[in-house]
Amino acid sequence: MRTPRPKLLLAALIIATLSWQPVFGADQKAEKVYTLDASVKEALANNWAYKAKEEGVSKAQEVKKQARTEFLPKLGIDYRFTRFGEPGFVAGAGGVVVLSTGNFFQGVFRVRQPLFTGFTLMSTYRLAELGVDLSELELELERLNLALRVKEAYFNILGADRLVEVAESAVESIQANVDVARNFYEVGMNPINEVLKAEVELGNAKQNLIKFMNAARLSRSAFNTILVKPITAPVEVEDILTYEPEMADLDTYLTMALEQRPEIKTVDVNLEQVEQQKRLARSGYYPEIALGYDYIKEGDNYRVDGSGFNNANRWQVTAQATWTFWEWGKTRYSVREQDSAEKQLLATRKELEDQIRLQVQEAIFALEEAELNIPTTKKAVEQGEENLRVNEERYRAQVQTITEVLVAQTLLSQARVNYYQALYDHNLARFRLQRAIGSY
Repeated sequence: MRTPRPKLLLAALIIATLSWQPVFGADQKAEKVYTLDASVKEALANNWAYKAKEEGVSKAQEVKKQARTEFLPKLGIDYRFTRFGEPGFVAGAGGVVVLSTGNFFQGVFRVRQPLFTGFTLMSTYRLAELGVDLSELELELERLNLALRVKEAYFNILGADRLVEVAESAVESIQANVDVARNFYEVGMNPINEVLKAEVELGNAKQNLIKFMNAARLSRSAFNTILVKPITAPVEVEDILTYEPEMADLDTYLTMALEQRPEIKTVDVNLEQVEQQKRLARSGYYPEIALGYDYIKEGDNYRVDGSGFNNANRWQVTAQATWTFWEWGKTRYSVREQDSAEKQLLATRKELEDQIRLQVQEAIFALEEAELNIPTTKKAVEQGEENLRVNEERYRAQVQTITEVLVAQTLLSQARVNYYQALYDHNLARFRLQRAIGSY
């Protein structure tokens, strides 16, 4: 049995690949055509990273509820049993008095209400509130980043499909020129090397088509991953790879960015947290005052219903002040620590403002560059199409070789790629500018 020839295997691979459609196979239909807005909405509903941030908000809210309970009185019960080695006695003026038998049971219902904690409770509660604010800002930041990732994945599909179209057009055009060259060769009007040149170029064009088709498949897999869909699910997206002029005013966008960016708001919340941490540290300068109420039942059996030696029940109210007035400067050092943290955050905010200004400017420059490239590349496509037409006619008239035709085809394909890349870059620049100013 003969081993299949490599050329036959390559031909089979090319035929199998060319039967694949850029969007999905003939036997596999996409359930719907995704719009950009629908894609973002579905990602926000399903994406795992975004859901994790949502749970972070819920977690912070529960921490806030916990902190609120510290203002309320605490109720509790103690029950204890004591066994004395021998009955208890005490010597008094009237002689020896028996205090108890060997068994002693006591039950205490207690209530404790903090009255003043040196602002500890207020600061702790405020820190919990700021924790909720911080988690909501983290969610907003994830929302902005996720929306941009969806848009990038969406336009990756559109861009990849355009490249497939360019490659298919190139294969079709070169195939036609190969047929012409072979016909000329068969009637003795062309040497064989003209046919070989065209066939080599056709092979290169088919390899490019295979590469672009795989890129289109991969772009859909990335899109499905972000939207939490099966990685091989068919995807069809609405074509919006168009040019819409954008008026970009640097000063206006900088103002919007510094007001809207969640990163700036996060640093501001961090600064408020430091203020509360300072207040919490200063609480060490003050005493803590609490009010307590105890209802006590005692006895020499488990029912704590009294005995011949003590009453069955009694109550007491206590007011307690606790003040640790000397800890070798611990409180002062804690306050200084928070002062340093505040200075650190202020410096971080300044650096972040500079980074945001640079990001906005970069996004505007990228937008302007793409806008300038679009008409240039579009004109190049028109010129490339005319150049190819003229060269093909001249070749059919046998006034030039196939080489000029192949070069013209290559130039046209590159011009088309450049044009679609300019459209792609322009749309992405718009979305990245939106992200830079804190919106989507």
